[in-house]
Amino acid sequence: MTFEVVELMADGLKIEPRDALSRLLRDEKSDSCFRLNHYPPCPELQALGGRNLIGFGEHTDPQIISVLRSNNTSGLQICLRDKTWVSVPPDQTSFFINVGDALQVMTNGRLRSVRHRVLAESMRSRVSMIYFGGPPLNEKIAPLASLMAKGEESLYEEFTWWEYKTSAYKSRLGDYRLGLFEKKTGGAAGQ
Repeated sequence: MTFEVVELMADGLKIEPRDALSRLLRDEKSDSCFRLNHYPPCPELQALGGRNLIGFGEHTDPQIISVLRSNNTSGLQICLRDKTWVSVPPDQTSFFINVGDALQVMTNGRLRSVRHRVLAESMRSRVSMIYFGGPPLNEKIAPLASLMAKGEESLYEEFTWWEYKTSAYKSRLGDYRLGLFEKKTGGAAGQ
């Protein structure tokens, strides 16, 4: 399903070849992984008078794409451009797609990774399953040539997926990790 989603994205953006993104996820050396998260209920939240308790802190996903499915328990929130946090209604029959930092670079900012977090729930467990679609470690991450308009400059310096991951491990979860790779001359690409 993820391969088809990124190929549909490629169609919409007129990226050539159509499998420019999916081939990175299909590669036998792909750095993709699957994770299962469990957020147990937090009954002590009621004693906190409605205050939020973070289950997983705010961040963007670093990979190309993330595909998430969860049980019918709330908690997932996204951050809008005005810094307002909005709850994503739970839907155990749907998949949620997140653009990752790598795809933001590959589209030269046309698609943006979304800052998100998970809040703890007082009475119900939240379970989420996430497929993180990452390229091979040696893959060079840069805007795709077929996507760049004539004369358009890259907002980012080219880097390998390994270089990005190495720098990300040295940062805090909520840090804007693409800032290290933004070109200093071409205007702000960041958040």
